[in-house]
Amino acid sequence: MKKAIVVAISALAATTAAHAQTSVTLYGLIDVGLMYTNNVERGTSHGPLYQATSGEINGSRFGLRGSEDLGGGLHAIFLLENGFNAQNGKLGQNNRLFGRQAYVGLASEQFGAVTLGRQYDFVTDFVAPLSGVAATFGDTGFAHPFDNDTFDHTLRINNAIKFTSVDYHGLKFGGMYGFSNSPSFADNRAYSVGLTYAVGHLNVAVAYLQFNGSDSASGTAGAVDPAESPSNGVGGFEIGADVQRTVAAAANYTYGAAVFGFAYSHSQFQNTHAFGSNNGTLIFDNYEISGKYAVTQTFNLGASYTYTDGHLTQSATFGSDPKWSQINLQAIYSLSKRTDVYAEAMYQHAIGHGYVAFVSNSGGASSTSNQVVGTVGMRTRF
Repeated sequence: MKKAIVVAISALAATTAAHAQTSVTLYGLIDVGLMYTNNVERGTSHGPLYQATSGEINGSRFGLRGSEDLGGGLHAIFLLENGFNAQNGKLGQNNRLFGRQAYVGLASEQFGAVTLGRQYDFVTDFVAPLSGVAATFGDTGFAHPFDNDTFDHTLRINNAIKFTSVDYHGLKFGGMYGFSNSPSFADNRAYSVGLTYAVGHLNVAVAYLQFNGSDSASGTAGAVDPAESPSNGVGGFEIGADVQRTVAAAANYTYGAAVFGFAYSHSQFQNTHAFGSNNGTLIFDNYEISGKYAVTQTFNLGASYTYTDGHLTQSATFGSDPKWSQINLQAIYSLSKRTDVYAEAMYQHAIGHGYVAFVSNSGGASSTSNQVVGTVGMRTRF
């Protein structure tokens, strides 16, 4: 059945010019690599891990994007985007066919777009592209611990209605609400707002995200799938929470061939499960600096450093508050406009009694407070 669907949408994409006012585009990206992690805990033992990866920088995907001119500056738009593992062909995003995004809506050339479906929030849309996680590097290995601020594009909001304005002389803004689809209206709902502004060489953005009860019985029927929630992290303790709030801001400044960036996020997990049966609040403050330099038109270098300051309202449970420091390095060489090869390295150090390092997407938590990860890979786009 799934093969038939893929064949059908491919055939649809081939008829992109049904008439002059309608367009349908098939696009995609494949990212594969080889990764080495120096230390991964496996029950009572630990050791190095060698693995083949998919989506280390950008999640492997294909999608369909369409627009129909309705006249008067109004367009009907849609997007269906699939995520998959290029190493084994499996569907991503908890086995969804269009797990990355799936929405339809109306776009006005004068005001903006209203869309309905499975979509990204404004921390992801506005702030993350200016951070070292999403813009300078990629979406996975350079994510902040547990992806506590959703910078790495793993969180989508289901049942969402979303407004994104047009660009008003560099200013854009938007708002989103994700329905719980439950008789308990507030059970597993989400909302987000954001604003971004670009002037000259400077780009700035700020956004807010909150979702409630992502660990509730509503499960995948609600606004947030518990399997995608950053509350369900590993690497020392489980941080599921009844309410999660994130406020984030970032800025980029371009100077010649270099781009310098700073990002800050504050994530709060209220009534967290990190304390077992004793509810409390877990807070992460992430401070990130990044830089990217185009050595030539085909060769780019980048680096970033993130300090994550954790705070537990019941720190006596663990003995101290956790802290993490992570250094990231990356080099990308373009073979063509569509294809490039890359190499990257990450080092993370955890501070605090009993806490361990866990580089995102590294294959597992370290048995110690340190972890080193190296990856070489290739990306191609169509």
